Amino acid sequence: MKRVRGRGRVRKRVRIGAPDPSLTGTSGVAALAEFIEKLDLVGRLDRGIGAIKERERGATGGQVLVSLAQCQLLGGDVLAALDRQRQDVAGSALSAVPVLASTTAAGLARRFGPAQLAGLESEGAVADLTGHAVGLLPASRRAVLAAAVTVDLDSTDVEVYGPTKQGVAYNYHGQRAGRPHLGTWAEAGLTLAAELLAGNEDVRPRAADLLRRVLAGIPEDIRSAAADWDRLRVRADAGYFTADLAHAAVAAGCDFAIAAKRNTAMWRAYAAIPEDAWGAAEGMPGAQVAAVDYAPQGWPPHTYTIVRRVRIEAEDISDDPRSRRRRTIEKNQLTLALEGAATHAHAV
Repeated sequence: MKRVRGRGRVRKRVRIGAPDPSLTGTSGVAALAEFIEKLDLVGRLDRGIGAIKERERGATGGQVLVSLAQCQLLGGDVLAALDRQRQDVAGSALSAVPVLASTTAAGLARRFGPAQLAGLESEGAVADLTGHAVGLLPASRRAVLAAAVTVDLDSTDVEVYGPTKQGVAYNYHGQRAGRPHLGTWAEAGLTLAAELLAGNEDVRPRAADLLRRVLAGIPEDIRSAAADWDRLRVRADAGYFTADLAHAAVAAGCDFAIAAKRNTAMWRAYAAIPEDAWGAAEGMPGAQVAAVDYAPQGWPPHTYTIVRRVRIEAEDISDDPRSRRRRTIEKNQLTLALEGAATHAHAV
């Protein structure tokens, strides 16, 4: 033990005692408080949500949401993080809203019913906040936002633990999960509509409605300016591959880019592309693109498919049949590459 201690470097002394409540590592809440007051964030949320309890005392619905959002910005990922943040006396004093106890926040969150949630979105608080915030921007920034409006639809699975969790289910990975389903105004970086589904629920039947809610939440002058330039766009990954979403986009005056499923019809269309039809993809070194007239039955007229391919050397293809990359390679090309009869294949 003496030998080990002798080799170590001399460290500074550490004083153990009561923390100094006049110091805080989360002084950024002061800037956040200015932002909250400038937007009248709590007031606008409260007007959209409405009352969540009969007596007017304690935290309001808007304060609950802002307190939870602030907790997440400070690194909290569970309700218990609220209790840890309450121990920071200086940080709590700088906060624009009460830092709630975890049990209080959970109890108040249960009071949010369908009416309160509906009041948050396209015809409520979020739309009001978005319009107010955009109105405070300089004209140059507003012009950039009006040049193009892109709606991103996306979802992800969030694994949870405990058999008593409500509104969750096992997904195809075997995880007990919830599935946040989000609609975002891409250029502004704002999520304007959202739902929380169970891990086994399909997002496609809800996609068209989510798109309409996002568009309703974008300020009308911004949306109209983009429409005048034919620059209203919708994009989504293959989880949203449904004609309903495509028709909803067209009905709203939007162009759309929805990732296609690699089904048998798509592979046939890919095989029919002549070699001289491929061109270099902009901003994607080594990738090529081509357009084909493949479209599933029932999709809007004039729908077509853009195919992208990337060369993969045979030695870089995994031998593991579970590899995701292998599913992007046409099966005949894959066989030739794995058997050594081809030096490369294309991921599509």
